[in-house]
Amino acid sequence: MTRKSWIEPAEEISIVRQCELSGVTRSTVYTHSRPVEADETDLQLCSLIDEQYTRRPFYGSRRMVVFLNQAGHDINRKRVQRLMRQMGLAGMAPGPNTSRPHPEHKIYPYLLRGVPVIRPNQVWSTDITYIRLVHGFAYLVAIIDWYSRRVLGWRISNSMEAAFCVDCLEEALRTHGKPEVFNSDQGSQFTSETFTGVLKREGITISMDGRGRAFDNIFVERLWRSVKHEDVYLKGYGSMGELMVGLAEYFAFYNGERPHQSLGQQTPNVVYRTAIGGGAVIVDKFGGAVEEPPVPLRSTGGSSTAEKRSEATTKTKEKTKPGQRRPAASEVECAT
Repeated sequence: MTRKSWIEPAEEISIVRQCELSGVTRSTVYTHSRPVEADETDLQLCSLIDEQYTRRPFYGSRRMVVFLNQAGHDINRKRVQRLMRQMGLAGMAPGPNTSRPHPEHKIYPYLLRGVPVIRPNQVWSTDITYIRLVHGFAYLVAIIDWYSRRVLGWRISNSMEAAFCVDCLEEALRTHGKPEVFNSDQGSQFTSETFTGVLKREGITISMDGRGRAFDNIFVERLWRSVKHEDVYLKGYGSMGELMVGLAEYFAFYNGERPHQSLGQQTPNVVYRTAIGGGAVIVDKFGGAVEEPPVPLRSTGGSSTAEKRSEATTKTKEKTKPGQRRPAASEVECAT
């Protein structure tokens, strides 16, 4: 790769002679110099998939094939899988081995189910979405404050690398301070040591969505729906430059002018500044939720249920004599 970078079009020395001197085959130089044009059919299919996924985020590749066939496109599942994978989309439903974490990335538990969010900067959240362009696509990452729904930072990129997510996080921390809890999904960008290292450095508690739990990060999902239906689909951006300018205008409108029904028709900027009129809580719609998170948060106060249970078990072990049967879990008198 280094030697190939030596080859440059020049009148003094022909490309053939440059290849001979550097030991690089001409076919390699000519192949990589050809411009790669996006397939117009794939771009059209990506647009349809993007719109349908925004309306029905639980659609996987199978249902998307049915939708596209009904729309008049003769397409098989393998092609739809390739396009959805390229766009970073997957149906919001649990499946066999659909979210294998990186072997070197730690996955943190979800801490926010049933926890009331009662002030700004208590909980921040982030996610990545696909943005279609006229001749290609881009990825958008944003950080949102749960209490006020305010967008605290955003970045766009033409790849799914973690760098632009880290830049977005650093900017939000510099501008708005730091939250108590930061929530994300289990995507490799957010589980990477580069990203979590910033959160650890600032002493921020890390929370991650459970697999197949679309409602764990519902506030960012609603933001994506608003961004696409109120801006992206209406304007049809043609380039990254146009997208950058357009999103800057939209997020300024979203934070400062657009009234939110969940905020009593106030704007996120007002609620974030005054700390009045906001709030959030994730209710477990599937049962089995605990009332408190597995680790104590500053918003809840006191020790968590898990800590109390652990203390009770430790006391029981201390009271048990050698050779004596230890009481079952149901016999342990938990702390109140």
